Amino acid sequence: MTAKTVRFKISGVAQDRTKLPGSFWTRLKAMGLTPAAVLRHSALPPTVYSGEGLVTTAQLFALWRTIEELGKDPTLGWKGMSRTGSDQYHPALLAALNARTYRESLERLARYKQLCGAQEFQFTHDGDSFRIEVAWPFAGDEPPPALYLDAVFSLVIELGRRGTESQVTPKRIELKRAEVPGDGLAGYFGCPIKYRSRRDAIVLRAADLALPFVTHNEELLQMLAPQLEKQLQANRTKPGIGDQVKWILGRLLSGSRPDVTMVARELGMSARTLQRRITEAGLTFRQLLIDTRRELARNYLVDGSIEIAEVAFLVGYDDTNSFYRAFRTWEGTTPAEWRAISRPLREPTTAGPRAR
Repeated sequence: MTAKTVRFKISGVAQDRTKLPGSFWTRLKAMGLTPAAVLRHSALPPTVYSGEGLVTTAQLFALWRTIEELGKDPTLGWKGMSRTGSDQYHPALLAALNARTYRESLERLARYKQLCGAQEFQFTHDGDSFRIEVAWPFAGDEPPPALYLDAVFSLVIELGRRGTESQVTPKRIELKRAEVPGDGLAGYFGCPIKYRSRRDAIVLRAADLALPFVTHNEELLQMLAPQLEKQLQANRTKPGIGDQVKWILGRLLSGSRPDVTMVARELGMSARTLQRRITEAGLTFRQLLIDTRRELARNYLVDGSIEIAEVAFLVGYDDTNSFYRAFRTWEGTTPAEWRAISRPLREPTTAGPRAR
């Protein structure tokens, strides 16, 4: 008899913008890597570490590929997640951990994980199997880094193990990639690992979905759910054209002079269409560029590890003198004087990274 197959996807990702949680950097340090080295190697600005910067899927993949290259340890993905305490969980993961059952936990994970990254989960219930696949809608044809995928699958199984306080194991793990000696996946997950498969998936026992969670906390869920739903709705609201342009400019500015054509290409429209939309919003491209540079400069200057000449480069100026003149126009003082006044009010982490 043919098993009944039920597929459903939990999606709704509207923006390719991810704010990395503090636990990401905690795990990174536990791997023996420094945020500064990883960001430099990935060509990302220090604001990503300070919590003010958002990353795209491409940038997130770049971070994980850097971890693969610098870490030189195929177990880092699942180890990092399995060793992360629930006290470091994002509220979205806490909502999943405090669910009633394993199934509800996975549904909450799929729904609220969008707040931590641009991911979509697909569940397939096929007889006694429950297959979970994860997609990154803004990744195009680029496959997820191996360690990143391992971390996501580890999170799925860690929720089951911590929630039920039992050694939940999958039926199998399916991976498109070839086997890497020493990846430790079979030992950690406690199941067969099928390499060179058609898809990347973690396959659970359908019966395990009904397992109750001893970590269930209804009062906490009642507190978390409304706030998470509100944030989801806000994330799905498409930002105005001004915010979109500034977001793109912030990504393009380091060491370059982005123009309307470059930004339009990033937004998937013609330069003429973009210029029309900017004008209709009562804005100008020049002013959006100035505003973006000013905001980025202020963010960089509060990090004392970044030299002023480097700040000038990061906000798109060829020479320091031009940056000094522009900054004096914006703030009425020099970058050095502004930094001296502002740093005591907002002292950054001394181990903060430097951009390349």
